Amino acid sequence: MKLCGIKVGFCFTGSFCTLAKVLPQVKKLIDEGAEVIPIFSYSVATFDTRFTTSHKFRMEVEQLTGHKVIDTIVGAEPIGPQKLVDVIVIAPCTGNSLAKLINGIIDTPVIMAAKAQLRNQRPVVLAIATNDGLGNNAKNIGMALNTKNIYMVPFFQDGPTSKSNSLMADMDKILDSVYYALRGQQIQPVLLQASVENR
Repeated sequence: MKLCGIKVGFCFTGSFCTLAKVLPQVKKLIDEGAEVIPIFSYSVATFDTRFTTSHKFRMEVEQLTGHKVIDTIVGAEPIGPQKLVDVIVIAPCTGNSLAKLINGIIDTPVIMAAKAQLRNQRPVVLAIATNDGLGNNAKNIGMALNTKNIYMVPFFQDGPTSKSNSLMADMDKILDSVYYALRGQQIQPVLLQASVENR
């Protein structure tokens, strides 16, 4: 197994339409031997949407991982001093969360977890899902790509004609991205071609 003995802090942020795509990736990490500790942003922890309720999603994640969700800044802070995880994954990583991380705005459990991990010079893997990746958040993506210990899951334009600024990580590449990040490497290529059905 690729990740035997590895502890993964898996963070979920509020791209609610993407959450269902991410859960199978958590299972892949577990199947490869990882222990997964779930961390929710405030929006994932509290908002009910047309895709799921906060309670239902929490139950699914806790049942899958065998761990209670960390959903407070106080709960996430020990990740730094206690070195609780080997790698942090933020998937989906919204543009809002990306902007906060890159600009040092530590006001959610997810961003506290990432900050605590980076403090220890340990890897943080971002799987972006943002409608303004080629708009206001383009500069933040550029900064993330050039920040030590931050690694990107390969991404593509998910709607080039209908929403030309939108970017989406290929969630199926989370496992491999984590594997490379743990070795200090950025998986390549980072930029993927949009699939035919999304053109």
